[in-house]
This record gives sequence, C-alpha cells and structure tokens, in this order.
Amino acid sequence: MTEDILIGLGGNIPSHIGSPIDTIERALAILERKDDILISAKSAMYQTAPVPVSDQPDFINMAVRIETELSAQSLLALFQRIEVGCGRKPGERWSARTLDIDLLAYGNKILPSEDVWQQVVDDKDPAAFLPEPVVPHPRLHKRAFVLVPLLEVAPNWRHPKLKKSVQQLSEGEFVKAESAGVRKLSQFL
Repeated sequence: MTEDILIGLGGNIPSHIGSPIDTIERALAILERKDDILISAKSAMYQTAPVPVSDQPDFINMAVRIETELSAQSLLALFQRIEVGCGRKPGERWSARTLDIDLLAYGNKILPSEDVWQQVVDDKDPAAFLPEPVVPHPRLHKRAFVLVPLLEVAPNWRHPKLKKSVQQLSEGEFVKAESAGVRKLSQFL
C-alpha cells in the first residue's frame, strides 16, 4: 500500500556539490530518480535561523510530499545514504551540516509506538532520539521552519497524536512568533 509521506530537507554549509541550495536540489534529483518514490509536491525553499539559536549560518529548508511503499525504516536508511553522498559528516546534533533529510510524517502512523513517541517528545534532552524512525517528527509541531514549508505541500495533514492540521499547528503562539524568521527564497514549479 502506498503511503503519503512528508519529509523536510535542509542544510546550512556548502558541500562538494555547492551551496546548500545546490545540495538540496541534488538530493531532490536523487529522490526523483528512484522508481519506488513519487514526489507529489515540493515547497519553496526558505532561509531560516538555526534552532536552537547559535552562531551557525542560516539554514535553507523546504518540505516535500512523497508517495512510496517503502517502510519508514527503509526511507530513513535511504535518506542517510543520500546525506552521506551529499557530503554530510557525522557530528553533533544540531551542528552545521551540508544536508539533513528528516522523515516528518509517515501517513497517519505514530512510530515506533504512541508510548515511545510520547517519551521522546517529553524527554528533557531535546537531542533524544532512537535508532528507529520516530514519526511524526517529535518536534515538528514546535518548529516554524518545518511548518511554514509544510503549509505549501500538506496544509490539511493532521498530526495523528495532536489531532491538529498543519494549518492549526502553524497558528500556535510560539510558532507564530518564530515564523517571522522564516523567509521564502525560491519557488519550485
């Protein structure tokens, strides 16, 4: 069964491919060549300040909706291979990077389970993560740099745990305050 999946792409330092925009475009081209993945919508690219705040360069971010029968685990492995191929080096969480591909949502599933998902969301260490996919992304609902691009590709997607659409999530006070720092760069047609 084909799943409707939301992903986020971002980067803030040049790679061997070129600028962060060039690197994101290369990652999209790789995804477009995959026979088992259909890209059904792409947002514009946005320039955003790093979260958490730091002295890193601004990020370039975008959202993409894909359709595939690949499992969440297979997608995560594919994304990691693309990141490495585009010059990503292992580093600290939230460090500057050439490319980051996040699995934001896998249809309406909560993975690996609702209880584990909630534990990751509630963890006092914001860098808490598991080796398996955790979807929806545990901080998706708190990040303007994720929600603003998602408004273009999936405004009506409903968070399976929070029971709110992307549109409703983007209207939260914290996200609205952060949205001013999310600036549209280019439009994909």
